[in-house]
Amino acid sequence: MEKAEVKQEVRRTVRGAAPGIEALARAGYFAKGTVYVLMGLFAGRAALETGHSAGEGDPKSALERVGEQPFGEVILGLLALGLAGYALWHLVRALVDPEHHKPDLKGWAKRAGYGLSAGAHLSLAWFALTYALHGYAVRGSDSEEGWTARVLQIQFGGWIVALVGVGILALALNQFYLAWRKAFLRRLHFGQLPEPLDRLLTRLGQIGFAARGVVLGIIGGFLLEAAWVDNPQRAGGIADALVTLENRPAGPWLLGLVALGLLAYGLFVVAQARYRVIPLEQA
Repeated sequence: MEKAEVKQEVRRTVRGAAPGIEALARAGYFAKGTVYVLMGLFAGRAALETGHSAGEGDPKSALERVGEQPFGEVILGLLALGLAGYALWHLVRALVDPEHHKPDLKGWAKRAGYGLSAGAHLSLAWFALTYALHGYAVRGSDSEEGWTARVLQIQFGGWIVALVGVGILALALNQFYLAWRKAFLRRLHFGQLPEPLDRLLTRLGQIGFAARGVVLGIIGGFLLEAAWVDNPQRAGGIADALVTLENRPAGPWLLGLVALGLLAYGLFVVAQARYRVIPLEQA
């Protein structure tokens, strides 16, 4: 079977399974939004109360806190299913391109980003499922420091880490652009809502994307520093970014503002479970 025929067959399969994929995608938005709401709440608690670390505001730590609650394993199982659905939707966006991006550098970069997002959320789904089944989850060597150390050991590894850092900084700038221009509204049906609720969800999106821009900017800076000094310990993820904010002058205020932003983003993503356009039938 030729490549073009394979693509057509994949598209037919996606169109035929559109109702199921859409249901999983919407469950995925709800699950992702829930995780961000939890991240915002735990980061906010760290900003307000002593004895709690801002590092509790990263996705895996938030899921671990859920697992410690009554019926936590059941909730984690449902979140794992939703996160897997979100990963599937982004995989479809990457491979099938149901939103018909232009075949240029920007379009291919977006599809590559969808693929990376699919992998990240599938890993998070596996983490949640493991905790749900066993009551604990082992954090492997997939941490930012772990993969940075492996990449730095290969030829031109420092350049690769630096390029990833630049890419994340570019993504951070894109988050600020989305917040400023309200570009995140393009694939949403908020227009059918009463004006006050439409305005509220739009503001939540703006605040949320701006907060993500701050966190991603710090993570990108970590990677550039790790590449510059050839030290993987300088790399860091969301938890490290939040702890960095916490340790700055006026840290509780900075952390509190970002925590509110993460909470706003989570609520906005939950709303996408209902109002997001998912054009699978036109794939």
